[in-house]
Amino acid sequence: MRTRYKIVENDRVYFITSTIIEWLPVFTRKPYFDILINALSFTRSQKGFKLYAYVIMDNHFHLIGEGYNLGKTIKEFKSLTAREIIKLAEQENKGWLLNQLSFYKQKHKVASTHQVWQEGYQPKQISSEEMLRQKMDYLHHNPVRAGLAEKPEDWLYSSARNYAGLPGVLEIDLLVF
Repeated sequence: MRTRYKIVENDRVYFITSTIIEWLPVFTRKPYFDILINALSFTRSQKGFKLYAYVIMDNHFHLIGEGYNLGKTIKEFKSLTAREIIKLAEQENKGWLLNQLSFYKQKHKVASTHQVWQEGYQPKQISSEEMLRQKMDYLHHNPVRAGLAEKPEDWLYSSARNYAGLPGVLEIDLLVF
């Protein structure tokens, strides 16, 4: 399914969502979370991506960020993380996961055996401070709504910790309101 959302202006702030194919729960253990954390860190330091907020759930992530040629940056990020997820699943003999990633692969993806991410990443341009606050609140409260944390800052894989003044697993570009 191709997304109807797209990056229309570079160097604008976007709310980005990406989901594992068929909502499979991939991010259930630290090594899998680390793949995204390390890739986000690399993308910040090497690709000029400014990361203002994020949350990683078991089968999707949300980001708020900006950067030049953002569409290409996110595509490369997803490609890198997909390769690393497959590599780790093969090393850990995660047959069930690999079978699912193969079974649900879109038929037109003939160059690969597996598909990790759903196509697209639903970028929504942030057009106001009010919208920015709403999207940050939404993503930070995702683990609370899912019953994984009592407070947003309790979830380790979220920038809510950074904004609460707690140590986070990832450096971000803090916004000051």
